[in-house]
Amino acid sequence: MSGSSSVVVVGSLNMDMVAHSRRLPAPGETLVGHDFVMAPGGKGGNQAVAAARLGASVAFVSRVGTRQHGQMLLQALRDEGIDTSGCTADAQALPGIAVIMVASEGGENSIVYVPGSNADLSPADVQASRTLLQQARVVVAQLEVPMPAIAEAFVLARGAGVTTVLNAAPALAVSDALLAVSDWLIVNETEAGQMSGVSDALGAAQVLLQRGPRQVLVTLGAQGALLVTGEGAQTVAAASVKAVDTVGAGDTFVGGLAAGLAEGMSAMDAVRLGQAAAAIAVSRSGVQSAMPRRAELA
Repeated sequence: MSGSSSVVVVGSLNMDMVAHSRRLPAPGETLVGHDFVMAPGGKGGNQAVAAARLGASVAFVSRVGTRQHGQMLLQALRDEGIDTSGCTADAQALPGIAVIMVASEGGENSIVYVPGSNADLSPADVQASRTLLQQARVVVAQLEVPMPAIAEAFVLARGAGVTTVLNAAPALAVSDALLAVSDWLIVNETEAGQMSGVSDALGAAQVLLQRGPRQVLVTLGAQGALLVTGEGAQTVAAASVKAVDTVGAGDTFVGGLAAGLAEGMSAMDAVRLGQAAAAIAVSRSGVQSAMPRRAELA
């Protein structure tokens, strides 16, 4: 892909290996399953696909182990029109792998996640993509790659006037220095509580805002979202939808928000675009396969 990308995602790429059985096995037990799926995942990859399907021009910055599955993961991004020139291939490493067991009765799951090459993304890898980052409109990151790499990306982006979006998931301790270069901090209710030590969403968002981001967005699932800035707080109601599979809903939302911001939408309109995309995604099974295209949001 030539030219600059409107959204650059700095993040993780995983191969998800999903086995379905009637129930989850007990320790030491072997069960016969009835379905197996291997599909691209990782919060970074998911958010990039969500943004691309909604019309954003997307580039991806990552470190991808190609010893197994890595080329397949990169090709899946290219098939969505995503620029992978910012991906550093590592022939010695495995990519991120998630081994997921799902109980068909009740839907419970258990997951073992091995970060693989995601854990090796370095500030030097990010520096190699500085042109991509500085020419973007929005740079997005999550916490499945090392924070020094994210900080490097955000400093480069902010220096060029690019909007930075930090999705602080999974919930980890985040430095004030990283929050200070984040225009948006996006967390769900659980993550907001863990990061702030405050149980109610509004209180948590206000505590987090004091730590440096320009705005804090707390996603509240079926209750919508809460946007808190220095000017005050606004809630955005969610569309009422029958949820079939909520896995990936948060990533679809973040990708949609980034696509909206890159188009120049207002904060509230970008939030609504993310919500509309997530509402369609949860009404279908699958993660990336469930993410809608822009025409479906009419």
